[in-house]
Amino acid sequence: MTVGRRPRGRRSPVGSDPVGVRVRQGAAESSRVRAGGGAESSRVRAGGAAESSRVRAGGAAESSRVRAGGAAESSRVRASSTVPVWRPVRGGNAFEITVARLVQAIKLGMVAQGERLPPERELAERLQVSRVTLREAIGALRDAGYLESRRGRSGGTFVVYGGAQQPDGSDPAALAREMGERLHDALDFRRVLEPGAAGLAATRTLSAGDRQQLVGTLSAARDRGQTRRVNDSRLHLAIAAASGCASLATAIADVQLALDRLLAAIPVIQRNLDHSDTQHDRIVDAILHGDPVAARTAMEEHCDATAELLGGLLG
Repeated sequence: MTVGRRPRGRRSPVGSDPVGVRVRQGAAESSRVRAGGGAESSRVRAGGAAESSRVRAGGAAESSRVRAGGAAESSRVRASSTVPVWRPVRGGNAFEITVARLVQAIKLGMVAQGERLPPERELAERLQVSRVTLREAIGALRDAGYLESRRGRSGGTFVVYGGAQQPDGSDPAALAREMGERLHDALDFRRVLEPGAAGLAATRTLSAGDRQQLVGTLSAARDRGQTRRVNDSRLHLAIAAASGCASLATAIADVQLALDRLLAAIPVIQRNLDHSDTQHDRIVDAILHGDPVAARTAMEEHCDATAELLGGLLG
């Protein structure tokens, strides 16, 4: 019995199978779709990446601006808190001492003309007095022409006293006679305190805010306008604050106040101002470079120059 072979199926000629053609055409179309979709996806991803980069760049720039503004504001806050103008009131004469603290802050330029005092609650806490006592002290200084109260959302208590902008016609020689031995005592005390503070500041590891405060007050002290004396005091107080010793900074604030009227009343001598600016530069430069010997020496020369000028003008 012969087993017959299974008949082979005929293969259709190429191109004669309409279903196969359609399948192949569909595959080609699918390839084109995938290719087009891939290109479109690439464009979307590229566009998205570019947009993301722009957003990140814009966000980084905005963040930098916010940080810069925040650093400046932080520096101002640190400056007002490190210099002990708002140290607690001690003793039984709370009203009189509170008035003295406020006047000291104003005359030393820690709250300049046109600036606002800290909020009442905050200031009362710093001075450790009742808000009633603080209001009475502010009222007294308002009557005396130092402060002004304003209402509204941007209101508060503002400094209107201008220091050197409101000269009282004081005679330097008369002021020196009035001070008597207190003048020599203040100059000697300053000669000991301020060089020590400058030397100590140079040994400290200063924060970016501390360094910014020194550079900023140094720049302001070069101003030859009517706020020159206030700006000079601010620089010396910034150096005292950089020492990191609150007791030392407090004593320097006191001696600066003791000499303030006299120094504001002496004639302005251009060469002396140039010399003073040079000495200020040397002091701050030595502090920023961590050289306590140079800082102390430069401050000693500066204090001696001031004493000699006063002696020559008043002697």
